[in-house]
Amino acid sequence: MGYIIVLLLIVGASLILYMLKEAFLNHVELHNMTFADFPNSFGEVSIFFISDIHKRLISNNIINEVIGKTDIVIIGGDLTEKRVPFERVKENLEKLKQLGPVYFVWGNNDYETDYRKLDAILLDYGVKILDNTAAIFESANGDKLSLLGVDAVDQERDRLDLALLDADEGSFKILASHYPTITKKVLPEHNIRLVLSGHTHGGQIHIFGYSPFKKGKVEKLENTTLLISNGYGTTGVPLRLGAPAQCHLITIKNG
Repeated sequence: MGYIIVLLLIVGASLILYMLKEAFLNHVELHNMTFADFPNSFGEVSIFFISDIHKRLISNNIINEVIGKTDIVIIGGDLTEKRVPFERVKENLEKLKQLGPVYFVWGNNDYETDYRKLDAILLDYGVKILDNTAAIFESANGDKLSLLGVDAVDQERDRLDLALLDADEGSFKILASHYPTITKKVLPEHNIRLVLSGHTHGGQIHIFGYSPFKKGKVEKLENTTLLISNGYGTTGVPLRLGAPAQCHLITIKNG
């Protein structure tokens, strides 16, 4: 019986160590996406997408891997959470700003902090907050790309209609939302080609393959393409199983 207890303790400790390793991975998932209506004049556009940072400090290994390869940085919400010092938030923003212009959408945990102070910090660091608004990029020959962002869906702050009004109607549209459920409001006439989201942590911990949420993935939906990230950080226990930490380098071109 004693041997069995020791064996169980070893297995349990090994599992915890493995779950810690998955929680603190510094893995950049690479995505090459082609869209028939993506303007050729843009060539390729590369987006670094990171969501659900929570308590983590972004590793320099991540920054070194994608620096010089990124046109746009998007923070997909939950940059922070309650009791995370704002100095850590500032340090993360300083790292992300090395990669390119930074855009941000609100997540539920961002609102659990002093969100007015967070808003001021983001503005001080030159981060563009996409709260039911859009940023428009124009190529040399006049083609346009619109990056839309909506506010927190679970608090009914989201106004996709306002973001669409702010976007260029004939542009190639990408939507950032902390919540993948925003896709329920995306209609064919919106012509939103790609949605970037997080929030679910990919289930974070899968027991015998089961979790309340599916693992992060790219999925072709009826009205758009959806990327759900497992996220970079964790909430609650700093453990993961079956949904390792990740961030994303997305390259988009015509094809």
